[in-house]
Amino acid sequence: MRSILNIVIVVLLLAWLLGYIGFGAAVGNIIHILLVFLVIAIILRLVAKV
Repeated sequence: MRSILNIVIVVLLLAWLLGYIGFGAAVGNIIHILLVFLVIAIILRLVAKV
């Protein structure tokens, strides 16, 4: 489970960076949605560790 969650975190982070650097304001809302999913995935990872 942790390895899948790690992959999801990395994919979301890369997609967010690509959208932020590559497209700028054109896809601003999508970038923020990806950032929210990334934060949720990190929180789930921290909770699962405990």
